[in-house]
Amino acid sequence: MNTPSLELLELVSGGDPAAAPVASIIVLHGLGADGNDFVPIARELDLDDIGPVRFVFPSAPVRPVSLNGGYRMRAWYDIFPPPSQPGAQRPEDEAGLREASALVQGLLDREATRGVPAARTVLMGFSQGCAMTLMAGLRAPQRLAGLVGLSGYLPLADTTAAERSDANRDVPIFLAHGEHDPMVVLDRGVATRDVLQSLGYDVDWHTYPMEHSVCAQEVEDLNGWLLRVLAQPG
Repeated sequence: MNTPSLELLELVSGGDPAAAPVASIIVLHGLGADGNDFVPIARELDLDDIGPVRFVFPSAPVRPVSLNGGYRMRAWYDIFPPPSQPGAQRPEDEAGLREASALVQGLLDREATRGVPAARTVLMGFSQGCAMTLMAGLRAPQRLAGLVGLSGYLPLADTTAAERSDANRDVPIFLAHGEHDPMVVLDRGVATRDVLQSLGYDVDWHTYPMEHSVCAQEVEDLNGWLLRVLAQPG
């Protein structure tokens, strides 16, 4: 299945692929992965108490990534090498972030046209996918059920306060991070949590003794959070 510029995988929890979903979870993968990456994690979640849930796994476009010498891989946006000057802030690919954010909003709109409103849709992502979840989710014009950010960070943090949507000013957020993450260090996750809390968001924050990955306790904690936010009427 495809949307413009994106390849998609889908599954419906509950064992009946023909059942009408009562909620949707859109899962955004990390740098260099694809839509298959989080299918096993989705299969570990037990959301039967909610009813059939549709998982949507888009694959990011293939593009050159500056950090990797211009090698082409699946990436939501470009990542630049760290600056040579000590203490300088790494530049962000603002154009790429905004282009990818529009793609993610298209996925949210697509769910609404298929009968699952934004208020019954969770946006979830890992690493780069976490960045896109926060980028697009906080700016989405319709209220979402929740945002899940795993092992990532808040992009364009300086513009978030001005650009966030009124509809999602109280959206619940689940954030999780590895205490030994060498790729997106814990301090970046903590800084993301602090910015979001300073803006008034309800952040459910978790850390785990792991690197840049997902662990069993994290999946269990996420499962409980999803049951809570999707139990609310849309």
